[in-house]
Amino acid sequence: MIRELNQRSRQIFRSVVETYLETGVPVGSKTLSERLPMHLSPASIRNVMASLEHAGLLFAPHISAGRLPTQAGLRIFVDGLLEIGNLTESEQSDIDTHCLANGRNTEQVLTEAVTALSGLCRCAGLVIAPKLESPVRHVEFVNVGDGQALVVIVSQDGAVENRIIEAPMGITPSALRAASNYLNARLGGHTLDETRDSIELELSQQQAELDALSARVVQAGLASWSGGSELKNLIVRGRANLLDDIEAIENLERIRFLFEDLESKRDMVRLLNLAEESDGVRIFIGSENNLFSLSGSSVIVAPYKNGRGKVIGALGVIGPTRVNYARVVPMVDYTARVIEKIFE
Repeated sequence: MIRELNQRSRQIFRSVVETYLETGVPVGSKTLSERLPMHLSPASIRNVMASLEHAGLLFAPHISAGRLPTQAGLRIFVDGLLEIGNLTESEQSDIDTHCLANGRNTEQVLTEAVTALSGLCRCAGLVIAPKLESPVRHVEFVNVGDGQALVVIVSQDGAVENRIIEAPMGITPSALRAASNYLNARLGGHTLDETRDSIELELSQQQAELDALSARVVQAGLASWSGGSELKNLIVRGRANLLDDIEAIENLERIRFLFEDLESKRDMVRLLNLAEESDGVRIFIGSENNLFSLSGSSVIVAPYKNGRGKVIGALGVIGPTRVNYARVVPMVDYTARVIEKIFE
């Protein structure tokens, strides 16, 4: 739609959004006449703003008030008019210091990183910490009857996990041993994350030297390890920053909904998983995601990868829809790139 606007309408629309993001209050024609690079009378500006309102890009919260961007207007601004700024050396150094300090485990580093990001952006910071697996030492399948088998997984750090899986009826001890031997030959000294794709490819192409029953047991064992998003660790920091915004304080009901959203960890993980499908920063505005339809918030997130180029988590911030996108987007992106260095 932005291409359908003439130069004057585009300039006025940009100025309305940028002024709103800066001040958080409705923008009037008099204010715009003082900020626009071209000379336009307040009356001319009001006519253009009325056209932008008719197009669904602006709205007036009150009859006599100025205009605010609609959610659709914010999306169009972010996608077509947003000019991303550059981080200062001080900001980069601050992020580097929190992310790359030695002597801490991964979760501590991620917590420090998202705390720094939260403080710099004046929003709440979010990060999904990957479920780091220890290399496998041994796998054993044991028949427990009634179409079930027990999977015993021993990791190199000494941890033992027992899980019940469905097994084909009539499975024999020799078929279970074959399944155990097959996985031990491929998993020994490696994590499941490192070998899952190659194992699944062998099974799908029937290249594994297994009979049909043993192959089904192996597939069931792999599925039992899949974990899912609920096993990922969600870290949230900087909730108090959400109360610094004057507009938010005046609308405590919205903040209450937002805090409730932040406690809905399963939904938050699902949202960040969407970011993992992207190659870069993603921006979710208001009701574009059902999780934030009541709190009217924006989320800016980016995935981060391990040394093999696989996405293993995501981080970002959540704040009011009038967050400073031009400043926050590069901060989120830079932090994600720095985090990747610890997984190389």
